[in-house]
Amino acid sequence: MSRLIATARLGSIRLGAIRLGAIRFGAIRLAAIPLAAILLAGTAHAATFKWANDGDMRAMDPYTFNETVQNTFLENIYEPLVRHNKKLDIEPALATAWEQTGPTTWRFHLRQGVKWQDGTPFTAADVLFTFKRATSKTSQLITNVASVRDIRKVDDFTVDVETKGPDPILPAEIQGMPIMSEAWCVKNNSAENVIIGAGENFALRNAMGTGPYRLGIREPDRRSTLDRNPDWWDKPEGNVDHVEYNVISNAATRVAALLSGEMDLIYTVPTQDIPRIEKTPGLKLIQGPELRTIFIGMDQVRDELLYSSVKGKNPFKDVRVREAFALAIDEPAIAQRVMRGQARPTWLMYGPGVNGFDAGLNVRPAVDLAKAKTLLADAGYPEGFQITLDCSNDRYVNDEAICTSIGAMLARIGIKVDVFARTKVKFFTDANYPNYKTSFYMLGWTPSTYDAHNVFTNLIHSRGPGIGLNNNEGYSNPKVDALIDEIGIELDKTRRLSKINEASKLVQSDFGYIPLHQQTIVWAARQNIELTQPADNTIPMRWVTVK
Repeated sequence: MSRLIATARLGSIRLGAIRLGAIRFGAIRLAAIPLAAILLAGTAHAATFKWANDGDMRAMDPYTFNETVQNTFLENIYEPLVRHNKKLDIEPALATAWEQTGPTTWRFHLRQGVKWQDGTPFTAADVLFTFKRATSKTSQLITNVASVRDIRKVDDFTVDVETKGPDPILPAEIQGMPIMSEAWCVKNNSAENVIIGAGENFALRNAMGTGPYRLGIREPDRRSTLDRNPDWWDKPEGNVDHVEYNVISNAATRVAALLSGEMDLIYTVPTQDIPRIEKTPGLKLIQGPELRTIFIGMDQVRDELLYSSVKGKNPFKDVRVREAFALAIDEPAIAQRVMRGQARPTWLMYGPGVNGFDAGLNVRPAVDLAKAKTLLADAGYPEGFQITLDCSNDRYVNDEAICTSIGAMLARIGIKVDVFARTKVKFFTDANYPNYKTSFYMLGWTPSTYDAHNVFTNLIHSRGPGIGLNNNEGYSNPKVDALIDEIGIELDKTRRLSKINEASKLVQSDFGYIPLHQQTIVWAARQNIELTQPADNTIPMRWVTVK
């Protein structure tokens, strides 16, 4: 019963996780015994679940940033019209059913009787309000609804979604549009999104949704808590009443917290500690393939790089330089030595499990230092140059170590790399939209729709209104853009896959990005924890059980 909070009702007396003294119920006298011994059959147990990661969420507003840790925390509070089940298939959420009423129109029937956590009713007005918020210039999730032209109210519990053209995967795309309360946002001066660091509103530090949990304590860079929403429309599979998310940036301290029993689960798990945890009684490793791809990006927009020894021009605008970098980076060595086998090298910007993946295109070019040096010389850099590699140190598995190893590999062809590693909050603020203050960086991306089109629209399409928002390097190829637009409306699966492959081949021949690997998801937990580990690396608390 350690840390288990069990409740039961006997008559009018509520019993918690306490030791009962002698209590008389009519002619029945209960001796002083632990509550665990008298729990009635069928009584629901409630529990506290504590887990830790190495970095914090940036904000409580779901439209401020598109990042897994923030998304996985907020999905317990906010809900979309449709959601993913344990197999990552789409299932009803705030919408109970949907159908196409025309080539470019989808009708969604909303769930009736749903209450916001402040007690007000959920209606179609909230969906229309959220769409405006999702498509604003400051929205970080705008690409999830890039194909949507408009959302119209049919009645209080029916909406029509009109797309710009036929969209075969619209339900999967709007899974990334968490619905917010219009009344709550307006009341709290949060009707519009703000950019972190450039504005402030109530929704950045507070949250109120329809989901299974309510936000409790919010202490940035320390801890955040969730409490079960007793009025949730659905029934949780787990028994967790209280969730405590802790930020423990130091890897050794994070592991120690698990070993001591202070934490029920940690993620990320340091690769060097995996064997130790695996052998520790009472602990277990939970491992599986991840959909996220870790990759290298290079500024191809600026006429002069921000952080380089090259003045007056941008070496990354030359495909020969980009190819030289790709040929010098030994990803199989990174996967084996730095990641200790907990990674799968890739040459596509999306991996197995993502719709559109073709193993035939996932073949990395072999490391060739001689050719790389020749390419640099032909491009006008026979002695190489200096460049800063921007990197997080608390977001991906061994992120700083990967960047350091890449620096050593590039040194072999005359490239002097200064690794600038910092917390993800600082790194993302600099490198991501709207600043793009980076010349050379490492990032990861999980397609929220589990479809290759998501990668293309977010990372690869030229920057434009509602598209290419996360194309930090500014890669642009008109032929690729045209194919991406066609993929978005192609209904024939065979033709669609052909266009996905054609676009990927063009990006590969451009050396537009340098894909590295898909890391293995590794969580470490106590043996009494039961949960589901989806390939998108999220932790839905409604599936967690503490025995």
